[in-house]
Amino acid sequence: RADRSDRASKSLDNVIKRAWRMSSFFLPSKGNRPGAKRKGGPIGRTTKTNTKGAKKTQPPRSNARKVSTLSEEISSDSDVESASKKPHHVREEEEDAAEVEETAAEKRLRLAKEYLARLEDSETKDGEAADHDTIGQRLKEDLLEQSGRLQKKVAHLYTAPDASAIRFFKRHQLPLTCVAITPDEKHVYSGSKDCTVTKWDIETGKTQVVFVGHHKGVPGGVAGHTGQVLAVAISSDGKFVATGGQDKVIHVWDGSTNLHVHTFRGHNQSISGLVFQRGTHQLFSCSFDRTVKIWNLNEMVYVETLFGHQDPIGAIDCMSRERPVTAGTTDRTLRVWKVLEESQLVFNGHRSAIDCVKMINDEHFISGSQDGTLALWSIVKKKPLVMVHHVEQRGIPLDPDLPPSWVSAVAALPNTDLIASGASDGYVRLWRCGDAFRSLEPCFSVPVPGVINALAFSHSGRYLVAAVAQEHKFGRWWKVKGVRNGVAVISLSRQSVDSMISL
Repeated sequence: RADRSDRASKSLDNVIKRAWRMSSFFLPSKGNRPGAKRKGGPIGRTTKTNTKGAKKTQPPRSNARKVSTLSEEISSDSDVESASKKPHHVREEEEDAAEVEETAAEKRLRLAKEYLARLEDSETKDGEAADHDTIGQRLKEDLLEQSGRLQKKVAHLYTAPDASAIRFFKRHQLPLTCVAITPDEKHVYSGSKDCTVTKWDIETGKTQVVFVGHHKGVPGGVAGHTGQVLAVAISSDGKFVATGGQDKVIHVWDGSTNLHVHTFRGHNQSISGLVFQRGTHQLFSCSFDRTVKIWNLNEMVYVETLFGHQDPIGAIDCMSRERPVTAGTTDRTLRVWKVLEESQLVFNGHRSAIDCVKMINDEHFISGSQDGTLALWSIVKKKPLVMVHHVEQRGIPLDPDLPPSWVSAVAALPNTDLIASGASDGYVRLWRCGDAFRSLEPCFSVPVPGVINALAFSHSGRYLVAAVAQEHKFGRWWKVKGVRNGVAVISLSRQSVDSMISL
């Protein structure tokens, strides 16, 4: 009995320590505080400054000679008298305000206790008290997710779906280029070279709304794209939907009413990628003009521009940190932009143009190249942790009559070990990341004829959605005959994965 009590006390101590560490994330640092000003003028980025009417800083005045008088000594008594004349309720409010003031350590402790209480409520089942070990495990996972190092083992729970689990939505007249799933997993957005964006019901496959567009312009002053749509992104809360493409503008739509909200202009060439920082309304865009731009959708304003790539940028992704990752196409580099630190990290390893990139967590990401390889990266290493071939490793022979098997799309279920990749070989392949992200092992493949221009997992991992087309999203180097342009929705088979994933 004494041993059990000792183990219980140690477990409780560990839970309190983890909660204390987690509470530090509730207090934003000075650099991450909303509205905090950033220093301007670093190499590789530009910011807006206004130098007109700037006033010169006045030098500090020298201390004036202090004169001690009788009246000054008596003034302290007068202050006491004036304070005593204040109404009673005013004095009580001031005393209460002084009592409620707390230090940073006290605030951390209070937030830790509140966080523990919420965890206990969520883990309580049938009136039974939550186990300290279970709460400790939850705290550990939350801490790893906040630090960007969480990797939940779920890939082994998935099995290959049968043909009935694959549904195909068709409406676009030209090849699809991008897809995105809403956080509630009820709708899918798809963009196409026909200048339109379509919102689908993921269960019925019916069209909910179409954001019209046309190469010759949108009639009647209606907002819409006048060039190929190449990118679509949805904010974490589903409030905003952003679309961009060859017309060099970003249209922002209301996710619930489907109304047009705002139009951003600033890129000089086609917009190839859009992504929201997770948990915020900050939008990142990348373009063929070799720049990354940041936009604030809370106030609908442009923030800044980042420079670094030597050739057009083909893809962008971001997690919860303000550190987007981009894929340079023909410059064959990947870059992680440390926005707050005003610097960037450059990664090399692919031998050909890089078409796609996706973050797994805040410290690891996956990329696909026209050399037919998948590469797994860590932000602390400039070379890939592991690199595999999309087709050859699967043992599928290459057919010279088929188009080259460029890896044109990748997707990752956030904070897990499940990866998906697509090319033009007729298959979407799923992979499992090994321990410490040191290996990529094939799980199974799903037959999807055509060029896979985009992939997206749903929030829970229930669906995998693919943008299927007859040609590559950035060009017309070849055409796959007999393929329909549309959205392929793959319902993934799994074993009790709902209890394993809580993102």
